[in-house]
Amino acid sequence: METAGALRPSLTRYAWLSIAAALATIVLKGVAWKLTGSVGLLSDAIESFVNLAGALMALWMLTLAALPADDDHAHGHGKAEYFSSAFEGFLILLAAVSIGYTAFERLLNPQPLEAVGIGLLVSVAASAINFATARVLLDVGRKHNSITLEADAHHLMTDVWTSAGVIVGVGLVWVTGALWLDPLVAMLVAANIVWTGWQLMHRSAAGLMDISLPAEKRQQIESLLAGYRAQGLDFHALRTRQAGSRTFVTLHVLVPGQWTVKQGHDWAERIEADIRAALPHAHVTTHLEPIEDPLSMIDKDLDRPPG
Repeated sequence: METAGALRPSLTRYAWLSIAAALATIVLKGVAWKLTGSVGLLSDAIESFVNLAGALMALWMLTLAALPADDDHAHGHGKAEYFSSAFEGFLILLAAVSIGYTAFERLLNPQPLEAVGIGLLVSVAASAINFATARVLLDVGRKHNSITLEADAHHLMTDVWTSAGVIVGVGLVWVTGALWLDPLVAMLVAANIVWTGWQLMHRSAAGLMDISLPAEKRQQIESLLAGYRAQGLDFHALRTRQAGSRTFVTLHVLVPGQWTVKQGHDWAERIEADIRAALPHAHVTTHLEPIEDPLSMIDKDLDRPPG
């Protein structure tokens, strides 16, 4: 039998929040760059355009993921979120390359900075907007298991760290007069954000490959089933996978052969309800088999070793 968890509320309004934050920071960082002429602040402004592209992609994929299942997509459209997170990871890597290239050129041809004080204040204001937006997206993404919002949040936090590095670099130039510090800090920031982009792309690929649930969640299921085993039931062929925000769990339930169909059905319903309580939004499928029948064990090779 098959049961699905409650539907997740629409998350597109959070993508619109990210779009608004990106537009605001593009304006603020563009002003900061124009005031100072800093390549570090220019690189920061470039990344805000990347943030905007990522937020637009997130809006598209969240809208697609929210579509109900249909004849061609019986399991829903949840995997669309992985395309968004992979795109975000790619954009982060692209931003790192762009920042590094621009910084290297400025390192070879240093230029004096102007109006540093007001430029830094504008950049700090932009960073505050990104930080507040990232915290909201990360909290909502984790609550609703949305890799799209989590990826967008990590992208914005990358921007915050980039801005922090740039502000430090420009501040050091202002204090010391060493023009090479500005592009050097920009290059270090670019190297640092490469890791975030790689992690997002790796996680997205794993989701598209139907990776199992994390070990701690699988252990939750096993602990739950242990209580039923103590009551005379048994289980095998437990398989799990994650598709965007949706969790899929399948298992075979072995019950006493003398039970009526209704008895077996009632116990299976109880087990499915317990799994959904432990894993919100889980889609649970069970298959009943008589515990005494040797044929019930033919498919035991579907079991996977605990990981």
